[in-house]
Amino acid sequence: MDFITTPVPGIPISGNIKCGSTNSQLISNCLTMSPGSAPAPAPLPPLSRYENQKRRDWNTFCQYLRNHRPPLAVPLCSSSHVLEFLRYLDQFGKTKVHNQACPFFGIPNPPAPCPCPLRQAWGSLDALIGRLRAAYEEHGGLPEANPFGARAVRLFLRDVRDFQSKSRGISYEKKRKRAKQQVAIKSPAGVTLPCGETNAMI
Repeated sequence: MDFITTPVPGIPISGNIKCGSTNSQLISNCLTMSPGSAPAPAPLPPLSRYENQKRRDWNTFCQYLRNHRPPLAVPLCSSSHVLEFLRYLDQFGKTKVHNQACPFFGIPNPPAPCPCPLRQAWGSLDALIGRLRAAYEEHGGLPEANPFGARAVRLFLRDVRDFQSKSRGISYEKKRKRAKQQVAIKSPAGVTLPCGETNAMI
């Protein structure tokens, strides 16, 4: 007998059910596939923009490793491969980085076009490395073996920042927060106190 032909009440017979199945197995299968047999899992919250970007960056890096000659696995990836990846991304950059021989070197807004190459902006590379560093550990990589946090990568990013700052005439130094000006107030006794102090401190 190739197929079960004895109908089970309430369970339709499908032609792709092979010999060896029993009515109890069919009932069990149908119950497990029944929409009301188990509560539906709660829908996952939508990923944030950061998480979506991190996933895309990780997929791009893994694709780069697969296309590498020879192909590389993530556990075999080193800081040198990360640097190769960053240099590879330069061909898709949109930031004009002037050579030292360019007359517009160090000018923030050049008055005319020049043949200097387009590169990835330092800020984009710095943010990219931060996302890939987090993604590496989320995929099981050890923090101490994380190639995205290697010293060579940090030095590379620092050199890119310094050169692009000089080339584009733009400072990347973080602006220091201005110290809060202390407002002097006078106590009823006529003693001048810094803001926040009270007479109880006299």
